[in-house]
Amino acid sequence: MPKIEYGKTKPSEADIKTWCTLTGSNGEIPELVATLRNIDAAYREWRRTLSGGTKQKQQEILRMTRQSRVMRMYQPTLIPGLLQTAEYAYEILRRSIKFHKIPDDLDEGVAKRMERQQVLYQGDRLFHILMGESALYNNVGGNSVMTGQLDRLMAIMGLPRVSFGIIPTGTELPMQLTNFVMFDERRVTVETVTAELAVTQPREIRAYHQTFDILAGHSVTGDAARDLIRKAVEARAT
Repeated sequence: MPKIEYGKTKPSEADIKTWCTLTGSNGEIPELVATLRNIDAAYREWRRTLSGGTKQKQQEILRMTRQSRVMRMYQPTLIPGLLQTAEYAYEILRRSIKFHKIPDDLDEGVAKRMERQQVLYQGDRLFHILMGESALYNNVGGNSVMTGQLDRLMAIMGLPRVSFGIIPTGTELPMQLTNFVMFDERRVTVETVTAELAVTQPREIRAYHQTFDILAGHSVTGDAARDLIRKAVEARAT
């Protein structure tokens, strides 16, 4: 125990449970165990995560998606992967391969990302997806790719288990935010330039859930969202 107290040894989950039992703090066990797991798994550099190529990463996301009942996604500047056309995904993954200097398995990565999208039509999962209006305009692949992608968004809005909202440009947001994905109430992934963060602590997940609800309150859905997409399509045509 002294080695743990002075930071020389990391406690095990068994140590935490024993300590909480002895001190009458059993209610703290879930939070402390999540903190311990977070130390090792929270921060993963892209160069390590993508060392096996993009296909392997897509497979990992597919596995987590299949294990989830409800997914919440917020993407302020790009179209979320689950909604991308093959052409749009090609451009996004091509950039990632070039930037991170990882093995070039572009075709395989795109194919796996398209396979991931089958979950939108299978089972009884629910998908709550929010994106910024700027994602409709940020150029990925040129007019042809973007027009096809915007058409795809129109089609997605008709799916029965997909809740889709767009946060209009100029909306006053509660704080500066980056993209994140929630897998039920057990994990949140956040992407930075150099790494992916995996959040598993219950109090942090609750904060992300609260943030998502706030963002949803600022979004437009249904016909109002369709109008924003049509406006972006018309802008491409002029």
